[in-house]
Amino acid sequence: MTTRVFITIDTEYSSGLYTGPGTADRAENFARSIACITPYGSAGITHKLQVLEEHGQKAVFFVDPMPALVWGVAAIEDIVAPIIAAGQDVQLHCHTEWLAHSGSANPLASKATGLSIADFPFEEQCQLLEYARATLIAAGAPAPVAFRAGNYGANDDTLRALSALGIAYDSSHCPALAGASLCRITLGAEDRDPVGHMGVIEVPVGAIGAFGGGQRHAQITALTLSEMLCAIRHARDCGRDSFTLVSHSFELINRRKLAVNHIVRRRFGGLIKSLATMRGVETGNYKDSPPVLRLTGGSAQPLPASAMRTGHRLAEQFVSNALYGAT
Repeated sequence: MTTRVFITIDTEYSSGLYTGPGTADRAENFARSIACITPYGSAGITHKLQVLEEHGQKAVFFVDPMPALVWGVAAIEDIVAPIIAAGQDVQLHCHTEWLAHSGSANPLASKATGLSIADFPFEEQCQLLEYARATLIAAGAPAPVAFRAGNYGANDDTLRALSALGIAYDSSHCPALAGASLCRITLGAEDRDPVGHMGVIEVPVGAIGAFGGGQRHAQITALTLSEMLCAIRHARDCGRDSFTLVSHSFELINRRKLAVNHIVRRRFGGLIKSLATMRGVETGNYKDSPPVLRLTGGSAQPLPASAMRTGHRLAEQFVSNALYGAT
């Protein structure tokens, strides 16, 4: 049995850096959030695509089309085109914060706004997802089969809306952040493997064990390279079908300082290089090899907490924050 690792990259302009609808503002946001252009080179999606190609690995780019409300579809085409050209997978992401900037372009009759898609009733969620899907396709992507809510901010109505639209997979549930994030899906910290829920297959974000009985989410900025690789080997040895990691288009830099975070950049490169040779493991995507349901037994236990790995992470994070600051 082979365990598939889903390297998922939330690919998004920053609504927090938005200052206006002009082309110069869009170009600046693209440079900081998508291309991640710095005086020391690019560290955004172009860099990640190059690393993936160099080692023959797959990834899933969850692309947010909502900025088209202020900049038009061309702003999304600029993201989708290089991903498709590289043969990688484009799926659907949605940050509803952009509705606050959209004015008359807001696709909802009520012109309502909200931080997360779960802030809207079912019917409006359907409308927002229809708009987002149509815009992503207009930007050159195939019809998406998977979704992740911005800020993980989905609820059960989101999953019902996805099911109604024929989108079969969601990956908004983060077990390590259950009860501590904007996600309101009625699954818990123990739901760590793909599970049928509200008409879709929910694919949880990976996690490792933390001291005190908690968990830590499997995000490039949250775990060291050693922790990620140990978690993947643990998933393989437990017979798990899949393990999902999260990254963002901008995570390898500090966007405000335009400085490459060399620690996180090395993590990403080391992860991809290691996965290319790891026994019993392969990278997967939703267009060719989507996750499958675990038909027997409950969710496997996460990688147990380790004092050595935790100490290494705390030291590495201290250095990273001191040298480069937050993304």
